[in-house]
Amino acid sequence: MKKIAPDHCLFVIFLFIQVTAVAQKAIRISCVGNSITAGSRLANPKTEAYPAQLQQLLGSGYEVKNFGVGGRTVIKDCERSYMATPAYHEALKSEPDIVTIKLGTNDSRLPYRLQIDSFMADYKTLIRSFQQLPTHPRIILLLPVTSYLLDTMRQTEKAIAKLILPRIRQVAFEEKLELVDLHSITADMPATFPDSLHPSVAGAAILAKRVYETIINKTDAQYDIFKKIKKPVTVSSFYGYECADFTFNGRNAKIVKPRRTAEGRPFIWRARFWGVEPQTEIALLDRGYHVVYCDVAELFGNGEAIAIWNKYYSFLQKAGLAKKACMEGFSRGGVYVYNWAAQNADKVACVYVDAPVLDLKSWPGGKGNSKGSAKEWETFKKNYGYTSDAAATAFKGNPIDKVEQIVKGGYAMLHVVGDADDVVPVAENTAIFEKKVLALGGKIQVIHKPGVNHHPHSLANPTPIVEFILNATGRN
Repeated sequence: MKKIAPDHCLFVIFLFIQVTAVAQKAIRISCVGNSITAGSRLANPKTEAYPAQLQQLLGSGYEVKNFGVGGRTVIKDCERSYMATPAYHEALKSEPDIVTIKLGTNDSRLPYRLQIDSFMADYKTLIRSFQQLPTHPRIILLLPVTSYLLDTMRQTEKAIAKLILPRIRQVAFEEKLELVDLHSITADMPATFPDSLHPSVAGAAILAKRVYETIINKTDAQYDIFKKIKKPVTVSSFYGYECADFTFNGRNAKIVKPRRTAEGRPFIWRARFWGVEPQTEIALLDRGYHVVYCDVAELFGNGEAIAIWNKYYSFLQKAGLAKKACMEGFSRGGVYVYNWAAQNADKVACVYVDAPVLDLKSWPGGKGNSKGSAKEWETFKKNYGYTSDAAATAFKGNPIDKVEQIVKGGYAMLHVVGDADDVVPVAENTAIFEKKVLALGGKIQVIHKPGVNHHPHSLANPTPIVEFILNATGRN
């Protein structure tokens, strides 16, 4: 038997210890920010601030440090600059693997908003100071939370939305950095902000949970769908994310890619009205979903529209996206979504529609309580080959006529409707559809917005919609 030399055994033991030490090394997260990060107004910031709650969620494999300082700005040339604080220099020395930056709220107040032109350059300076560290940390930009302040001298919602959010998104676009939208997920919840600006413990928990989801999200690091588009492409910013515009089969098409693609390469397919109330899409981009679009207006979901979308779906498959699509349709987009889904049940993960047209006799026909649209009714008749109102009124190709086909798909459906909608009345569309779906054992959920008309679409806080999609795709 061959004997192993003692020095060889010592080497193996030493190597094992080294490997174990590396495996057990905690991932260091440095949370840069203002008073909201610091935990101002909380009884015990060391356990209740969002970084502390993030630590609790992540566990011992991570080390989260809080470098928040109250009242601080991104803007450098002022007495409240974050980069002038000891905490900033401590953060630089913290050897971070991940840096979250939640600044910008205070830059929206007077007098600092008067220097807003320097915001983007100063934000980039701050970012690069961390990027240049030996650890080369992952940088995650956090959009400011919603403000409920009314004093126009202070950090009002209007100032944040107009001055700060677009600039942070543009920096993220130019620097190709991750974004997390803490703004929309804190909308419509004033009770969570006792002083109208700083979150309660429950509010901090919402922030911590969202950052936690971003950090642990499993990603497909090598995937880049833009390399699959073999056509002339124009790239622009879609709320901080790269959007490719190109022509597909003579139709305008778009694909927005996330900064880090989620495993499985999920995507949401917008049917109509690109860019209207995009908060759900932005939230899904944050989570690694792609957003896709192929314009088939104004074909009202007819055979030609379905054929074009079938080809677009094949293109998306060749480009490597998930087999099943999350379909999204606003207003008349509901017809497009459900008509395609009825013929492609095995390709649908879920359907989210908002104030959807489900019976073209209701809109644009105006054959019920809706005033309809004479122009669009004529377009519909032309697209389907009708020459008279009598023939068009007998049309049986609406989603409410295809419920049996739709339910066979087995996918979950979510409708968001305004109960006061007089353009696409709920009683003539979603109510009929829902009743038929439930009678056939289908899976449908309806969110009602009391007193709301056809507009605005969606929800200011898209969390219920996003949670529905995450559940439907097995990612929650």
